Amino acid sequence: MAAVAVSAVYHRPMDAAPLHSSAEEFISHLTVERGASRNTLAAYRRDLRAYESLLRSRGVGDPAFATREDVGAFVFALQQRGLAPASVERSLAAVKSFHKFLVREGLAEDHPAGRVPLPKKPSRLPDVVSIEDIERLLSQPFAEDPAGMRDRAILETLYGCGLRVSELTGLDLLDLDLNEGMLRVRGKGDKDRVVPVAGVAEALLDDYLRHGRPHLKATRSRGGTDPSAVFVNVRGGRLTRQAVFGIVKRYGGRVGLDIHPHTLRHSFATHLLEGGADLRALQEMLGHADISTTQVYTHVGVAHLREEYLSTHPRARMR
Repeated sequence: MAAVAVSAVYHRPMDAAPLHSSAEEFISHLTVERGASRNTLAAYRRDLRAYESLLRSRGVGDPAFATREDVGAFVFALQQRGLAPASVERSLAAVKSFHKFLVREGLAEDHPAGRVPLPKKPSRLPDVVSIEDIERLLSQPFAEDPAGMRDRAILETLYGCGLRVSELTGLDLLDLDLNEGMLRVRGKGDKDRVVPVAGVAEALLDDYLRHGRPHLKATRSRGGTDPSAVFVNVRGGRLTRQAVFGIVKRYGGRVGLDIHPHTLRHSFATHLLEGGADLRALQEMLGHADISTTQVYTHVGVAHLREEYLSTHPRARMR
């Protein structure tokens, strides 16, 4: 029964109905009290809109009256759509936070989501590529025009600084201090951190800013421009996350790599650890609030060492 209702809900536009007033209060709470970033707020709003769609399909107009069975049906709906366990976990976490807020504010008596367990997430190491693959990616021919200079600087900056794609697209000119070899980055929760930039990434970023970006700005049309943005499109507007994903995918495909921006961030972290970087220093560079998040890269390093051992030791495969 739940699956049929869920299918109907998820094939209609997510923004067909406004959020319930209590959900809007929750979003305001996240904005004002917790300082959530725009991306986080958008994700919460998307999850709650899907949740409320399901509740309406089950005859529940006010989330305060949702039951544990309703929340379970929501989880089932997400799983039926083929979402990854991590995505299901994120959506359920949003619903749990919302119901906890309703109880705390006296808008509901019960917390129905509290007793719904999070789906098990399989242990998965970050997606990384070898140093040799990175070399193939970054040493391939690039067009010698402003867009080519920009694309090359983007790839080098993602890998050279370990940035998230949202951090890269959010870079402003005032965030750069190439004389000191530093970038100021706004990470999750709008928290600023300073990240070093050096070597090839620094040189290509400087070259793009001097000889590429001015020409991209010069071809812009009226409206939609962003004079503060570091990485811009041919109209002078700030480059979007989707555009950067497309750039990474395109250049990766040219050398036989199926990669995305986060692959370069994961590879940055793994290669630094393999080169002897301090875990705490890496945590700071990546902008991780908890060092346990950074520690996953130590497991990647161990896996890499085992592969090297098995492929090179003369007696490793003998029985």
